[in-house]
Amino acid sequence: MSRGLQRPASNAIHSKKRLGQNFLVDTSVVARITQAVRPRPDETIIEIGPGRGALTKRLVEMAGQVIAIEFDRDLIPHLRAEFSTASNFRLVEDDALTVNFCDLLDPRARGRVVANLPYNIATAILQRLIAQRNCIAEMVLMLQREVVERMIAPPSSPERGFLSLLVEAHCDAEKLFDVPPGAFRPAPKVWSSVIRLTMHPPGAEEKQNEELLWQVVGAGFAQRRKTILNNLRTAPAQLQELLKAHGGASIVLCEAEVDLQRRAETLTLDEWKRIAQILL
Repeated sequence: MSRGLQRPASNAIHSKKRLGQNFLVDTSVVARITQAVRPRPDETIIEIGPGRGALTKRLVEMAGQVIAIEFDRDLIPHLRAEFSTASNFRLVEDDALTVNFCDLLDPRARGRVVANLPYNIATAILQRLIAQRNCIAEMVLMLQREVVERMIAPPSSPERGFLSLLVEAHCDAEKLFDVPPGAFRPAPKVWSSVIRLTMHPPGAEEKQNEELLWQVVGAGFAQRRKTILNNLRTAPAQLQELLKAHGGASIVLCEAEVDLQRRAETLTLDEWKRIAQILL
């Protein structure tokens, strides 16, 4: 996985701080992730960051096809050698921040994603995966526990933010279990958590005002200590023009039946959608 899945060995490749690598060495955690994924012989699984391939090996044994995306060139020779005889394994040397996941899959199929995402790129990759949800059915991800708590935070929670709403809008989220720092080498300073995200069926929501909705949400959370009214009043220029065209931020919020003095983290997804709908 992204921070690697391996047992220490004399020829082990050292983790790279700039890539946010922490290699998972606890085989019981590997087993729990495998159990959570339950790979099927009729499906394709995309693994982001296979590391040295301990989890990959389990996936290859069970899934119809495994597509592993690895950015670290130093890991490529090991992975090629390790899975040279596996006919259902494909290694893609690319960056998960730029790769088109749908291009890797059969156009008729929706795959599943397994990944252990470093803190520094977790949110960016998650946004890319959600954006390509038409070809992804489910994700089982290990992330920093703080990130998972933000993902599942309900309205009025201090952890609620843009990421919470993005996940709520497009996925059913289920936190599975926590992973202690000691499960990794080198050990990070924080706990991790494994979460399952099941994508909503394609076409079940959106498209008409999707972009506008996230512009509004982004502006609403610009300064968390400010009210939703004050944040919208200082929104980016393009959104400001829309607000002015509809009477201004206070009028729009009143029409959406949102109290002007509330803060962004207290709003429900439906309330954000009402605000965006008025601006169409």
